[in-house]
Amino acid sequence: MPHGPALGAPLLSEPLRRERWRILHAVHDRVEEVADTAVGVMRAEIPSYALQDERFFADVREQVLEHYRMQLAALAGDRGIAPEDLVFSRAAAMRRARAGFALEDWISAFRVGRQVLWDALLDCAGTAAEAQQAALSLVTPLMRYVDYASTHAAQAYVEYQQHVVADADRERRDLLDQLLAGVAPTRGPLSAAAQAYGIGPHSPMMAVVAVCVGDTRTGDLTSAEHGYATTASISVAGPWAGRTLVVVRHEEVVAVPVVRAGMTPDDTCAHFEAVQQRLARGGTMLSMGISTVAQGACELPRAYEEARAALDLVPSGGGVAALPRLSPFDYLALRADDLARQLVDPRVRVLLEEDRRRGDTLAATIRAFAEADLNLRLAADRLRVHHNTAHYRLRRIEERTGRNPRRVADLLELLVALAIRDGAREGEEGR
Repeated sequence: MPHGPALGAPLLSEPLRRERWRILHAVHDRVEEVADTAVGVMRAEIPSYALQDERFFADVREQVLEHYRMQLAALAGDRGIAPEDLVFSRAAAMRRARAGFALEDWISAFRVGRQVLWDALLDCAGTAAEAQQAALSLVTPLMRYVDYASTHAAQAYVEYQQHVVADADRERRDLLDQLLAGVAPTRGPLSAAAQAYGIGPHSPMMAVVAVCVGDTRTGDLTSAEHGYATTASISVAGPWAGRTLVVVRHEEVVAVPVVRAGMTPDDTCAHFEAVQQRLARGGTMLSMGISTVAQGACELPRAYEEARAALDLVPSGGGVAALPRLSPFDYLALRADDLARQLVDPRVRVLLEEDRRRGDTLAATIRAFAEADLNLRLAADRLRVHHNTAHYRLRRIEERTGRNPRRVADLLELLVALAIRDGAREGEEGR
């Protein structure tokens, strides 16, 4: 932005030029009073300003006076504004950004300052037609000044925020790298960052790894990468939790939620499942793997590897594999390879495939019988069928497969075959 706006007067008659000069000098004579009015309006209209102390408002008043005097001098002297004239304003913008003020608050302050100055110009102009016309000649240059000065302020804000965001990203990555090395920082900036996320050397934590697998709006993995911006949803780990460490790292999103007092691992799993579903509805498909609980930073490397391994259990179309919700039996069945499937007796495999096409009544009977601890009457009640119907189904299973569900070893084999069948089906649906 090498050149500033031209604030000189347009071609005016000599009487209008004299009126213009008179108005500007009248406002200049009462500029401190006008600045006080502007600060008072800012205090009343900008909520974040209203909470500040007198030292803050002394700084604001100094800035307002500097802007007013510069504008009045430029307008009276028919000269432009150069970028170096606004160094003081950029410095003030940095201070506001560093203090946490929103950019819109800073821009609102410019709006208030402009309006109060314009009211003062009109008041000093009076009601005479020639004076009113002279005042109107000031509208355009004043707008140019405010646009130019506020743009400088916005640039300063953006520069500062980019610096802060870059530093924060670097700090989060460094913290995660140290945690994945099995060590919780105990001093320095990383220690303070860990405390902000509730992470201590012995804090119970979990690891969550998410990867983007597609975009339902475009079907394009390239555009789906932009969906990582939406993983800000992950930053809160549950209804009772504070902030959660989340880092985009090596084409994956890694989160380290702390299991705080009053929470359970299931609460964390439920939250991340809800996040995955919410993002899916918005078009971003994620696969998520969730680890078991790591008792302290020393166990977090193990939890991270668990979360990555859990990703292998997720269908290719996306979803969540939460290890705390799986039994060892479920996990082993889901991890079954082609060899395990080949080891299933063909008679069992054929029966279960036929049963799936017919509504899974035999599979439901096998599960209910196992869950009822081999109590057939209880299983029949839970299935809401007659005892003789349940008995017939078990006999049919034995006749077709050679496995008697009343024998523990045979029942276990049937359950394993059933789990392998269902795990293979999930994989096929994902593909």
